[in-house]
Amino acid sequence: MASDRIFGLITVLVALAYIASATQIQTSFLSDPVGPKAFPIGIGAVAAICGLVMLVRPDPDPDWPGWKTWLSLAIAVVVLVAYAYSLKPFGFIIPTAITAAILSFQISPRALPAILAGAGLSVGLFLLFKHGLGLGLIALPKALVG
Repeated sequence: MASDRIFGLITVLVALAYIASATQIQTSFLSDPVGPKAFPIGIGAVAAICGLVMLVRPDPDPDWPGWKTWLSLAIAVVVLVAYAYSLKPFGFIIPTAITAAILSFQISPRALPAILAGAGLSVGLFLLFKHGLGLGLIALPKALVG
């Protein structure tokens, strides 16, 4: 019960700091009617409301996950940090395929479906982001392409 209240208080404090930093966003002369501040302030408000709910109505007996779950979460965090650092030197497709395959394997530990999911997600997301949304992504490392 105390752990929920502590986490709720931390969530409220972080949300308020997030909202305060979102109010410092500078607007340009070409901004839309809502402005760039609305989305981050909305996210902060939702987080603050969730934190307040945890403060007011904590779970009476929270069940903490076992060590295997914590290990899986740690692996996922390490993989996602490595993914963020590998995008620039290796392009989009290869790091995304590897990351998606590892995370898919954690969800369902079967190698072939995880590899196929990683490959399909990386190519599909590249096509969506590059051609559908017009983002300037690099598909493969320049050493492979020439």
